[in-house]
Amino acid sequence: MLRLIINIVPCRRIETFYGAQSHFRMLGSLIRKLQPALKRTQVLWSHKKQIRAASSASFHLLEDSLELHYGGTPMRFNYVWLRDHCRSAASYNPQTNQRNVDTGSIDLSIRPDSTSVRDGHLVLTWPDGHVSEYSLSWLADHSYETKKQSSVQPRILWNSDIYKNANIPSAKWDTFMNSDDELTKFLQDYVLYGIAFVDGVPATVEATEAVTQRLSLIRETTYGRMWSFTSDFSRGDTAYSQLALDRHTDTTYFQEPCGIQVFHCLKHEGTGGRTLLVDGFYAAEKVRQRSPENFELLANIPIRHEYVENTGNHQNHMTGIGPVINVYPWNNELYLIRYNNFDRSVINTVPHDVFQRWYVAHRELTTELRRPENELWVKLSPGKVIFIDNWRVLHGRESFTGLRQLCGCYLTRDDILSTARCFGLQA
Repeated sequence: MLRLIINIVPCRRIETFYGAQSHFRMLGSLIRKLQPALKRTQVLWSHKKQIRAASSASFHLLEDSLELHYGGTPMRFNYVWLRDHCRSAASYNPQTNQRNVDTGSIDLSIRPDSTSVRDGHLVLTWPDGHVSEYSLSWLADHSYETKKQSSVQPRILWNSDIYKNANIPSAKWDTFMNSDDELTKFLQDYVLYGIAFVDGVPATVEATEAVTQRLSLIRETTYGRMWSFTSDFSRGDTAYSQLALDRHTDTTYFQEPCGIQVFHCLKHEGTGGRTLLVDGFYAAEKVRQRSPENFELLANIPIRHEYVENTGNHQNHMTGIGPVINVYPWNNELYLIRYNNFDRSVINTVPHDVFQRWYVAHRELTTELRRPENELWVKLSPGKVIFIDNWRVLHGRESFTGLRQLCGCYLTRDDILSTARCFGLQA
């Protein structure tokens, strides 16, 4: 209170009141002594004010929705949505986390008969007498206004220098297989960077399979469950050769591309064969920053990818269709890049006047993906297993000589992200 009085009363009146300059100096000394206590009081008042502001809420009933002001953010909730998302025992089963209410039976013109806010909850009474209570914090967390400002999965986008300077350690086989802490750290690195390594794995297909199953389920494809191959052209794919492979994502010809790619080099008696890694999201974001119109073209034009095989006992004709870049529509967050110039099929899904603009956009993305500073080169040796987010990170290899035996598999994306969430990670 002393500080408030002094700010209001002019200095001349203070001097007159005390009658002498010495009294004024005494007052100044007193103020300096009291200042720490005043500051603490101000902080306390400010903190209490912030608590009241954060916990207070107001609402306004509109024709088809309720506008809620809470935490400084106005949010709108449709009445049908509110009834559909009631968390009462009759409407929702907390043990199974499943909805009990029949959405198809909700009156699409429903409105609450009464509305109030009490004890941190929005309370609605519906025409049939059913009462719904929603935590204000739950509503804020699940509002469209919050979701469009937040990311689904946190990521650190990288080029070669960014990744190297992060000094991310590889997980150790023995610890990884037995320690949930080691597994959690591995998953955190994988979620953030889209790649992660385990070192010290025995150079066998069986050990590779064991380390993958610590994380997720193996996704069996036309290439088998666990595969092991050399450069013998046993399948109709250039991966089964000694040729260099440009950066790409795998299985673009699947309607849902495989989520995780696993590689383990069991043996290499020769030279070359380094693995190339490029963060596709880093490159795509560069395009978005420079040329938003090109980014939009790549995100909206569906492109066909195709795999046709007719070799020996293998006959396949697979087709996947989707844009090169995929984003969530509510927050424009990247979640998938489908880039494979080897398997891209005939472009016939857009009018002729769009072709040129699409090729310009594709060229800009390709140029960014091929910048040397965006290339991370890794030499895979026996014992080092790499896990690659095939929806984000492109991989390739340099040509090689000699015998090179590689094994690996695909993992289901849903299951590895489920494992991460079960360990408390945002994924």
